[in-house]
Amino acid sequence: MTEKNYQDLKAEVWDRDICSGCGACVAVCPADSLFFKEGAMSLCPVSSGYCKEVTEGVKCGACYAVCPRTEELPKEPVGKYLDALSARALIDVKKRQKGGAVTAILWNALEENLLDAVITVTEDKWTLRPGSVVITGKEELIFQAGSRYSWLVPLLSALKEAVVDRKYKNVGIVGVPCVVEAVHRMKESDNDLLKPFGNSIRLVIGLFCTESFDYNTLIHEHLKKEYNIEPWSIKKMDVKGKLEITLQNGENLIIPLREIEKTIRNGCKICTDFSAVNSDISAGSIGSPDGFTTLLIRTKTGSGFVESAKFNKRLETIPALNIEEVLKLGARKIEKNSKNKSLY
Repeated sequence: MTEKNYQDLKAEVWDRDICSGCGACVAVCPADSLFFKEGAMSLCPVSSGYCKEVTEGVKCGACYAVCPRTEELPKEPVGKYLDALSARALIDVKKRQKGGAVTAILWNALEENLLDAVITVTEDKWTLRPGSVVITGKEELIFQAGSRYSWLVPLLSALKEAVVDRKYKNVGIVGVPCVVEAVHRMKESDNDLLKPFGNSIRLVIGLFCTESFDYNTLIHEHLKKEYNIEPWSIKKMDVKGKLEITLQNGENLIIPLREIEKTIRNGCKICTDFSAVNSDISAGSIGSPDGFTTLLIRTKTGSGFVESAKFNKRLETIPALNIEEVLKLGARKIEKNSKNKSLY
């Protein structure tokens, strides 16, 4: 039986402008034929033209099998979970977004040799340009802490470096829901080409996400031109139904999401998964008191990593969580983006 290949992926996802930009197809292509072009708003990967299946008739289908846009997306505001907690780091995380809980869990995992490496998003501290990174050291993890929202980054492309090049067997991944969905498909697939990747992923932490923004369009074409804000002057950005920006000088700016609609990838506009329902742990700022991170513990694996961090006094949890706030924002995303699917 012939597998669907990159030509099918191109027709069903890329040409319809619904690619999430997660980078999973780039990571798993055995011929290294898929890649993202550098530059503004790279909407989807491109192919070198060589494909094992198309060119040589060799069974593959890896790229199609992992794409989070080839099947119906989850439509659960919160999804199933074992426990819901508010948490904060007990280690010093200077650039924490809120409670620093995700960094504390990962710091503990590296310290206790529960993980070999963590794949997450990094950024240039001067330009705020994002990129993907494989982290193996606790100090670097602390340095990279903090959420980012100019996220059109093929995060999972770094998985090839971690698994194929560096042979890591216990990898943690932190990403938004499209990344989590791609990893879920990678781990559940019976495609032999995907098994080395799926078997090497030990922990998946999903971040609450309403949408992601293109770096150039948001930072340079909007914030710089419209508000005269230089990227190096931004201390923190947060999205809670609006874009909240804190500057290095302490000033705050709130921008309605409708104002920056043009900076949102079209692939985000059909996503109905707010809380990364197929992760081991979901995390975000909604629903917890100031200084704490909301954690939805979804699997026994996720519970084990949280309990280890608590046992080693690197994480504190409290039950004071307002799950209704998470439900409300998740339901709002489903309602909004379900209407958009017919447009693409």
